[in-house]
Amino acid sequence: MNRSQVLGDKFAIALSVLCLLHCLITPLVIIMPAIGGVIALDHGQFHEFMLFFVVPVGLVALGLGYRHHRSLVVLAGGLTGLSLLALAVLLGHDSLGGNGELILSVSGSLMIVLAHIQNFRHSRRLTV
Repeated sequence: MNRSQVLGDKFAIALSVLCLLHCLITPLVIIMPAIGGVIALDHGQFHEFMLFFVVPVGLVALGLGYRHHRSLVVLAGGLTGLSLLALAVLLGHDSLGGNGELILSVSGSLMIVLAHIQNFRHSRRLTV
């Protein structure tokens, strides 16, 4: 298994989990005004910032994995997750509403995490 692919999958998983945690924890932080003003980042800016890293890292890791294991299911799952995240950022809170944006972001993040875990497992199985 290619070292770049392993690192890419692990990094992509970490970034997707970070997005997921942000989406789930931010509402809790916002309801605590004393802490919310200091910690909470603008939701839209955070998503744009994360997408800037998640998309290229995800594409490289998924692409390297696909070259190795040729699983279209894994590739399609990862690309769908990336698309959902991008759609959540592009349409944003104003178009989707809070719940719509949250559902797209969380669904996309979970799909990306699962795709990278499968990517890693498939590639590892072929190497052993």
